[in-house]
Amino acid sequence: MATLSFNPTRIRTLGGLHFSKSKPSSSPFSQSIKTVNRFSASGRINQQPLRRFRSNSVSESSVSAPEEVELNEDEDDPTLELAYLDAATDPESITEWELDFCSRPILDIRGKKVWELVACDNSLSLQYTKYFPNNVINSITLRDAISSITEELGVPLPEKIRFFRSQMQTIITKACTELGIKPIPSKRCLSLLLWLEERYETVYTRHPGFQKGSKPLLALDNPFPMELPENLFGEKWAFVQLPFSAVQEEVSNLKETFMFGSSLDLDLLGIEIDEKTMIPGLSVATSRAQPLAAWMNGMEVYSVEADTSRACLILSVGIATRYVYATYKKTPVTTAEAEAWEAAKKACGGLHFLAIQDDLDSEDCVGFWLLLDLPPPPV
Repeated sequence: MATLSFNPTRIRTLGGLHFSKSKPSSSPFSQSIKTVNRFSASGRINQQPLRRFRSNSVSESSVSAPEEVELNEDEDDPTLELAYLDAATDPESITEWELDFCSRPILDIRGKKVWELVACDNSLSLQYTKYFPNNVINSITLRDAISSITEELGVPLPEKIRFFRSQMQTIITKACTELGIKPIPSKRCLSLLLWLEERYETVYTRHPGFQKGSKPLLALDNPFPMELPENLFGEKWAFVQLPFSAVQEEVSNLKETFMFGSSLDLDLLGIEIDEKTMIPGLSVATSRAQPLAAWMNGMEVYSVEADTSRACLILSVGIATRYVYATYKKTPVTTAEAEAWEAAKKACGGLHFLAIQDDLDSEDCVGFWLLLDLPPPPV
């Protein structure tokens, strides 16, 4: 099992802090920091194109291109829609979807922004897109569209649907509830987020109605962080690193044991990482590690961020919830440490992890979350 300890051959740490509700000045480091250079930010990953996303369409869009627009025969028509199900996949095995229902930087023949439904599962075995005019956007339209996906592709209704736009929560929740589906507001829609980024480059920008410079109608929320609830408090934490090979061990343990946490399919997401690359993380220690991990397990943990301006760590969960996870005394040394951790995370393309332990010197994790902090989609 991977060891989240202070053994410099396995993991590096720049010090630990006590969780505290009080002001940063009353939360001193529990250990001295030797040097921020121990925290290497030289790791690199390569993100490859998501070639598993299908480009072949099955029907024409409701906002098709004007007749005078000619498209290269070698290119896929960006005005067409997509309905795809991997023939090798058992439809009954697809129980969770990721969904976006939002406007696109495209104008229809009325000069109004086109809306689009994009749905997939996290393995990309199911992929579906459909355009809509802006005057039919409501929960009934979405409910019927979800039902039509099951009819067209021969898959059952999913048990859960994740979505990442808070502005669409009412419509999506109502549509899902009427179909007996559990809606989950969560930014852990990584396959969907990366697909939208890919569609922006390969579909939307090539659409005859594309509006260059158009800003997203429903931008992602980035609310001011709130006070952390009592049940989520730990006792100590430390910035740590693990070689990617050790991270993979922890991910394997998630599948083989009853450990709390969540993983990512990096191969599917097109992310290539050398096994020796050091992945930055945060280790949280508490005598109540088991209940803490259980609480965290139901919160759709998305990312951990070091905010050097506020001298704190910010935990992002769900769709638009941010907590002040811990504070520390702001000094040149602690600021440099936090900056080094963020630099390491950036060098890994946003990949990082959160580990919950009984003790910072323990060799075991009670909870482990592999996290990927992605920039917001361009649409």
